Amino acid sequence: MNIILTAINAKYIHSNLAVYSLKAFVPRYEEEINIREYTINQPLDDILMDLYEAGPDVVCFSCYLWNIQYVEQIIAELPKILPDTEIWLGGPEVSYDAPAMLGRYPMVSGIMCGEGEETFRELAEYFHEEGKELRGIRGIVFRDRDGTVVRNESRPAMDLSGIPFVYEKLENFRNRIIYYESSRGCPFSCSYCLSSVDKCLRFRDIGLVKKELQFFIDHEVPQVKFVDRTFNCRHDHAMAVWEYIREHDRGKTNFHFEIAADLLNEEELRLINSMRPGLIQLEIGVQSVNPRTIREICRRMDLDKVRSNTARIREAGNVHQHLDLIAGLPHENIESFERSFNEVYGMRPEQLQLGFLKVLKGSLMHEKAEEYGILYQDRAPYEVLSTRWLSYGEIIRLKKVEEMVEVYYNSAQFANTLRRLEGHFPSAFAMYEALGAYYEKNGLYGMNHSRIARYEILYRFLCGSGVKNPEEYRQWLTLDLYLRDNVKNRPAFLGESAVEKQEAADFYKREAQEHRFLKGYEAYDSRQMRKMTHLERIGGKLLLFDYRNRSPLTGDAAVFCITPEDCEKEGK
Repeated sequence: MNIILTAINAKYIHSNLAVYSLKAFVPRYEEEINIREYTINQPLDDILMDLYEAGPDVVCFSCYLWNIQYVEQIIAELPKILPDTEIWLGGPEVSYDAPAMLGRYPMVSGIMCGEGEETFRELAEYFHEEGKELRGIRGIVFRDRDGTVVRNESRPAMDLSGIPFVYEKLENFRNRIIYYESSRGCPFSCSYCLSSVDKCLRFRDIGLVKKELQFFIDHEVPQVKFVDRTFNCRHDHAMAVWEYIREHDRGKTNFHFEIAADLLNEEELRLINSMRPGLIQLEIGVQSVNPRTIREICRRMDLDKVRSNTARIREAGNVHQHLDLIAGLPHENIESFERSFNEVYGMRPEQLQLGFLKVLKGSLMHEKAEEYGILYQDRAPYEVLSTRWLSYGEIIRLKKVEEMVEVYYNSAQFANTLRRLEGHFPSAFAMYEALGAYYEKNGLYGMNHSRIARYEILYRFLCGSGVKNPEEYRQWLTLDLYLRDNVKNRPAFLGESAVEKQEAADFYKREAQEHRFLKGYEAYDSRQMRKMTHLERIGGKLLLFDYRNRSPLTGDAAVFCITPEDCEKEGK
């Protein structure tokens, strides 16, 4: 028996924790269960050929918002080349309308609904053992021998500590993001989210969690992303994990957590502030600051605490914060969303994600879509087109703002320039909307601009915006440019370097002897140091950019003012 668990990821760097958990849960048939991972960017024919050559008896597909259309294309073609192969589906995208899915795709034998580990184990036994019946397997919807669609009883929530650790063979995950799960379920009831459907909140045994965290730390895994829906919903669990990684940190691994910022207490904040810069990063869903919207989506949030707690974290300067907003929620018109944007932007996160409502099957939002006048796309990810409060034209406006925020703010490549430019506009939202309008007017959308081109576009935009001192902005752009890279081909608007060749040669000759600024460069001569760093005169100050030493939060190079008495450290 050859059973293939198939994952189709959004990108190559992603991995699919689900299929590895399913296989690990059935060690009895380990040799007969194989995993195939692909991406939605691969040609369909390549996947079909690979599955055909694998010769499976059963193919199981893991289905999500980002891959369901691709999966549907594959299962439409697969029976033509593998007519005797059974096709099974699982995952959140097919769990809540399984009978309808079987009705649309007669080639599919069945669907695993909800948690899959115990269900898959019984399904694997069914394929191996005579006499076992599908009707006895909880948590599946299947097509009976006469073609009747049968929905079995749901499966109760399982003990999360019973799932084996899947990362013992790290070579399977080389150059990929590691996803880790220490809890399942969510205590909240946000109407747009499927996590709220699973009310049985469970935690993996903390002893197991610590052992597995140590494995990641020992193997110097670059990043581990916790997939827990609200990681800090239980104080003792969050503290145990955060204390452990702080105490055992080796300076290599970054841990990503999705949290509710207003739940953080004083003890947790002190612990977070004491961590190594870059040890953790936090994703915080704000979604809206409109009180009526928050109530309508059944969300609980203390905005004042979100504001104060994110400020506490930001002031410590050691944690990357990623804040989320959702456009298209009930009672949020364009003016209300603009207020939400400006409020969250003012919290100064390292990243601000402007997302758009996805009307997910099985969610309360899906049930109330007609009441809210929500029109959304029929194809996944079922993104909002308009609501009673927001027109499609306004959605387009927000799409343009989203792109500008992603390019200019979330890249962190223009931070100093943007911080000064904001003051020239009524609000941050107005600035990004004006920048989007500039892109549209000049035919700049839909083009693959280089990083240098983005600087040139921003300079032309600000010059055309009537700023009082374009020369000052040119200096901030110069600073932003060299904070990231030792650019050899200077943009035209920067002009020639104000650092004379002899001046630079004298500095590096002296630095090779004294190492006043470039600590750790003792093994390099002056010529090598000159290639690895950059000297630039900005605003009359001679600055040295050290690219071997970067901020773990922003990636910016360390900067030294060569003449401290002339350097006021303003923004540098």
